[in-house]
Amino acid sequence: MLADAYKHAIREKATELGFLHCGFSKAGFLAHEAPLLETWLKNNQHGEMRYMENHFDKRLNPTLLVEGSQSVISLLFNYHPAETQNPGVPKIAKYAYGEDYHQVIKDHLNTLIEWIALEIGEIQCRVFVDSAPVMDKVWAKKSGLGWLGKNTNLIHPKEGSFFFIAEIISDLTFSQDAPMKDYCGTCTRCIDACPTDALAVPYQIDAKKCISYLTIELKDEIIPSEFKGKMEHWAFGCDICQDVCPWNRFSKPTKEQRFMPDFSILNLAEEDWRGLRKEAFQEMFKHSAIKRTKYEGWMRNVNFLSE
Repeated sequence: MLADAYKHAIREKATELGFLHCGFSKAGFLAHEAPLLETWLKNNQHGEMRYMENHFDKRLNPTLLVEGSQSVISLLFNYHPAETQNPGVPKIAKYAYGEDYHQVIKDHLNTLIEWIALEIGEIQCRVFVDSAPVMDKVWAKKSGLGWLGKNTNLIHPKEGSFFFIAEIISDLTFSQDAPMKDYCGTCTRCIDACPTDALAVPYQIDAKKCISYLTIELKDEIIPSEFKGKMEHWAFGCDICQDVCPWNRFSKPTKEQRFMPDFSILNLAEEDWRGLRKEAFQEMFKHSAIKRTKYEGWMRNVNFLSE
């Protein structure tokens, strides 16, 4: 069904639900990205994230993932906090300050889908929030929501990059929005600031060297010794390449209440983090993305910082 007449209304409803921006692209095979992904995997730059090898064809073509799909609606949702942790403590990436984003954003997406069905009629679709083989940054770029920076993050000229990306893959047909120009220019701040050289090659990331990978995806009992003294006190994720990006001077605090930080967490002292008991960890992070590390992974990370 051709649904171009509804694009403006969908954008307005998305904004009402808290999304920053909404863009539209035609579902199909990602011919440009296919050889890049294949090379990245062959070079083992994904480390132990073996799930990246799965569903290779579906990852490159959403029409194989959602039967009958014609379009990808990409949406951005701000998570930038108004306040950050006390200095000197084991650091948590800003996206994990509040409630786990997967459920929060899916709730908003499902509300949007219900509204679209009422306005347009019954549709066939699926919603995605970093939970399936979907190249979300690529689709957001194709939908005109930003460019992929030298730190491999999607950057929007009015919002920066502290946002989540979500998709609705549906059987509705929309004309594709125009892509955005790359405005990184000659800037290399993210590359220069990365303490582990994960961004040694601009526009590529060696995940094996990324602090986010080391503190979340790596499941080994020990973090490799080559990263000793290079973690800059990050215990869960890392924001360095975003913090130094000049475009993030435009980041604004999120208005989503479920992303508001628990100030009892932000204000914990270093000794509190190091002395955290398993029961306290499980209670504190039961609704947080941090639970992905499990208690043992969290303590591995914290202890590595002090060794």
